[in-house]
Amino acid sequence: MNPRATTTERDQTRDTARALTEREVADMLGLSVATLRAWRHRERGPRFLRLGRSVRYLPSDVADFVRASAVLTRIDNVPSRAK
Repeated sequence: MNPRATTTERDQTRDTARALTEREVADMLGLSVATLRAWRHRERGPRFLRLGRSVRYLPSDVADFVRASAVLTRIDNVPSRAK
C-alpha cells in the first residue's frame, strides 16, 4: 500500500481486500446464490465487482443495498400523537 495514499484510498483498498463472495452475501441476506445471479442479470441487487470471471461484493455496497431496500410502513409515516 502506498504510504502517501489518502485515507479514502486506504479505505477503498481495505474494503476491496475483504470483498465478499456470492455465497457469503447470499448467506448474509438469507437468499440463494441463484437469486443473486438473477438479480445481477436483471440489473438489480447490490452493486458488484467482476474480477476476471469471479463476482465479488464490497461490504459497503451490500449495506447500501439493504438500507435502500427498507420500506416505510404506514405506522412509520404517521406522526406520533401527543396524549
